[in-house]
Amino acid sequence: MAAALKEVPQTKHPNLIIGFNHADDAGVYKLNDYTALVQTLDFFPPIVDNPYDFGQIAAANALSDIYAMGGKALTALNIVCFPGNLPPSVLTDILRGGSEKVEEAGAIIVGGHSISDRELKYGMAVSGIINPKNIITNTGAQEGDRVYLTKPLGIGLITTGIKREAVSEELAKTAVELMKELNRKPAELMVKYHANAATDVTGYGLLGHAFEIAEGSGKTIRILSQNLPLLPDVLNLAKAGMNPGGSLANRQFMEKKYLLKNKIDIYLEDILFDPQTSGGLIICVPDRYADDFEKELKQDGIFARYIGRVEDRDTYPIIVV
Repeated sequence: MAAALKEVPQTKHPNLIIGFNHADDAGVYKLNDYTALVQTLDFFPPIVDNPYDFGQIAAANALSDIYAMGGKALTALNIVCFPGNLPPSVLTDILRGGSEKVEEAGAIIVGGHSISDRELKYGMAVSGIINPKNIITNTGAQEGDRVYLTKPLGIGLITTGIKREAVSEELAKTAVELMKELNRKPAELMVKYHANAATDVTGYGLLGHAFEIAEGSGKTIRILSQNLPLLPDVLNLAKAGMNPGGSLANRQFMEKKYLLKNKIDIYLEDILFDPQTSGGLIICVPDRYADDFEKELKQDGIFARYIGRVEDRDTYPIIVV
């Protein structure tokens, strides 16, 4: 995909603050000195069997790109590919799940588009607003920033395990609830505490998305492996070979871009490349604000784990210790 985009002419406009040439989470268009439009789009096939849950997860995933920029979601358009051999009630439940998640985000559904397709797919195009002075990109990390992750890792392993009937109902439910969780509250706090960079962790896994920040910022991110938050039983799932297909692609993409400085568990290494759906945010907070950021997260009952530091550029953009 990146190779194809290189051949596409990049739009130049004085009001275009962030376009597709930045590999950021959303595009940003300046409306005036105080308001910019933030836009994103995301859709994918089902990763769970329950249609309502799928709708909730897909909506939360699409909304996350707005939050990763520090924006506020306003409107959403449904995107639907629907097979003719499925009952309409399946689509009703998907759309209901998506609509309720958008409502929880304080935004509204304004329409959408559907086509007939052999494979079911669902997602959203989401628009939001942001003050141009408060935009948080994935290229602004500064030396000394503390790096936080706002959801535990292992979603890809668990969803693969669900498909193979290798996980408990309790673990499956835990994963579904996590994917349905909005990144809205940690995003609001990262703006309040002047985060220098952020992105959400999705298909490229933790290392892939951390690399985007490190490379775009011209820095190195040192990840503390012992601090990584993991979902229950994911090490055992990795040991059992439940790695999704995307893990191998992520590992190949990151070849020679990271260094494992200390010997870590081989199965923990698998989790570094595990594709996440509706994962957490990676947030780089200046050291002088980090204590207050952590304190307010804890007071509000918001999950976040300190996982590393931003350093001056080393040979490798990512170092795992």
